[in-house]
Parts: sequence; structure tokens; C-alpha cells
Amino acid sequence: MFIALPMHEIQLLFFTGIVITLYAYLGYGLIVYTLVKFKNTPSSISLENYSKNLPDLTLVIFAYNEASCIQEKIVNSLALSYPAWKKQVLVVTDGSTDETPDIARRFKDIQVLHQPERKGKTAALNRAMQHVTTEIVVFTDANTWLHPETLMRLAAYYRDPQVGGVAGEKRVKPIEENAVGQGESLYWKYESWLKRLDAMLYTVVGAAGELFSIRTALFEPLPEDTILDDFVLSLQIVQKGFRFAYAPEAWSIEAPSASLRDEQKRKIRICAGGFQAMGRLLPLLNIFKYKIASFQYISHRVLRWAVVPFLLPGLFILNLILMWQHAGLAYEITGYGQITFYTLAGVGFLFAMRNKKIKGIYPFYYFLLMNIAVYIGLWKLITGKQKVKWEKANRYHSLLTTYTISEE
Repeated sequence: MFIALPMHEIQLLFFTGIVITLYAYLGYGLIVYTLVKFKNTPSSISLENYSKNLPDLTLVIFAYNEASCIQEKIVNSLALSYPAWKKQVLVVTDGSTDETPDIARRFKDIQVLHQPERKGKTAALNRAMQHVTTEIVVFTDANTWLHPETLMRLAAYYRDPQVGGVAGEKRVKPIEENAVGQGESLYWKYESWLKRLDAMLYTVVGAAGELFSIRTALFEPLPEDTILDDFVLSLQIVQKGFRFAYAPEAWSIEAPSASLRDEQKRKIRICAGGFQAMGRLLPLLNIFKYKIASFQYISHRVLRWAVVPFLLPGLFILNLILMWQHAGLAYEITGYGQITFYTLAGVGFLFAMRNKKIKGIYPFYYFLLMNIAVYIGLWKLITGKQKVKWEKANRYHSLLTTYTISEE
């Protein structure tokens, strides 16, 4: 198909695709960084005296078959710095078939919601919100460790009435002997950098479910088949005219996926949920109405999920054609560059399948992994095979008993 096109059209298509790809992964971040520097926006709010006038809040912990870590999670949650009379802890264990509900009920200072039927996390979220009466609600997962001052630091951002929600920072602990974790940790460091910039420019473009909070009054029940409840909920609040702030000093940390297979499963679910979310957030594409929020959403999310993964095969084929037609040295460089990139990604993939690491190639295989997951995720969404009640990915091991405050 491409070969029949005139040379200048092939070159134009290739150049356009390269520009879009580089913009999505590098250019957008550099542009936002420049704009933020020009605005001279502080990287975070002042936490001085942030303990004054704290709002009442509820910490909601979602736990499905988490008997191995729920006790440590609750201990960690109860120990979080916050006035006891202003903090409630709610644990939702819907559908759990192990000892998770029984372990949670041993703690007298929390409320446990449990029903035998498993309807998925979104249904559990909707049900939990019926029991929340505080001004702020904080959501977290059972397999994450929270910094001791997380709640104080999240709450400080609500002094600004335009803040409708606050996302904490997600960290993935790189495990020396776990090859998958190296790529996942590096990816989240990059994502955290982008989220800081997004928030400094205007708003975070989607929160991570490991740790985020909202003003309770802004919550609206989500359809129970929603795959990415955290992403959709946070952007619906942005659609209402509120900003979603980012609190890098309030962070959660979790272990990486136990294997490449588990990480693939997780990425495929996220990608399927991403396409579903884009369909439900179509109004946010209206840049005339949402202005900078639309610019951020399209640049940071839509291009990465719905455009670039489908450009990459075409770019590779176009580059091979241009090399075959001896179009110039520049195309030789980009062509051999792509061949080297995908070769390294393939090698990294093979070693990761055996849970072995080769220093320096994690970014290559993780990039390939993410983009392949887009195709599989879209197919599973179209065919109805991606269910909201998904089989959760296994994590390397629990960090709850080993992590300490010194590891800032």
C-alpha cells in the first residue's frame, strides 16, 4: 500500500508520525516543563502549619482476598498521622473468599463492609461511598504502604477551593532480583515527573488507584462495568471545573508484579479500561470548552493510548521502504535505530520471561510491552472479554512489613 505512494508523500507520512510519537513521549513533557518554568509555579504547596483546620476524612481500603497483607495494611493505616476524631477507616472486602474480612474485623477502630457477592471494584466503590459522611475521602489499595504523614499532606491541598481531588504519588519498589520491577519502577518515575508538571500547569490527568482523594460532595456513582474507576472518577471531577492536584510528598509504595505475565495482564486491563474511559470522556476532547485540561488530556493520554501504538508499525514499514529506495542518510539512521530498538526490546522480553535482567534494556522492552498491551486491551474490550471482575496480578511480595519512613 505504501509503496504505491509518491516518495514525497511517504516522507511526509513518516515525518508526521515521528513528530506525533516524539511529542507524545518527550515533546509534551518538555513543553509543559517550559511553560511551568515560565509561570514560575512552585512544585508543591507549603506544608507549614498544614495541621491546622484539617477536614474530616475517611480512608477507604479496597481489599479482595488480601489475607496475606490486610493486617499490616490496617496497622499502617491506623498509625497514619491525623487527628483521631477527624479520621475514619473503612475496609471493603466484597467477594473475598479468604480470611480478609475476619482479619479486618479484629480491629475495633475501623468499619468493615463485606458482602459475599463479588461485583468488582467499581461496585465496591459505589457501595462504600454510601457510608462516607466526611468532607474528604481517600482511596487506597490493600497491598500498598503509605507514608506516615500521607493524610496530613493530602488534606493540606484542600485549602484551595478549586481543588476537587488530590492524587498521591505512586512508587514501585525496584527489586534487585526482579527484572519486571526494574521496568515498572522506571516507568512510574517518569509518570510521576509528568504528573508533577501537569499539576503545576493546571491539573493531573487521571489519578492512580493506589492513593488518591476527592471531595465527597463531587462523587457521582460510576457504571459498575467501569474498568478504570480511578481514572474516570478523577477526570469527571475535572470536567466539573475543578483541578486535580498532585501531592508528591504524600506517597504510596508497592512491590512490582511478580512476573512478566502478571505485568502483561495488568497492562492489558489498563489499556482496555483506557479505551473504555476515552469513550465515556468524549466531552473532554472539546478544547474550546475545557481548554488547558483538554490539551493535557489529549497530549498525555489520548495520543499514548489511541494514536501512537497504531503509528509505530507504520513508521517501521515506512522507514524500511525509504531505506530500500535510498531516500537518504537520515532514513538509514532512523531505520537502523528502530531495528536496534526493537531488537533490544525483544532480547529484554526474552530475559524478562525468565525473570533475568540485563542492565540498560528495561526501557526498551517495557515500551514494547505497553504498546502491545494496547492492541490486546482494545481487542478484549471490543469482544467483551475484559471483565470488570478481573483476575488480579500477583505482586513480588508485600512491602508492608519491611518499609520504613527513612526510605524517602
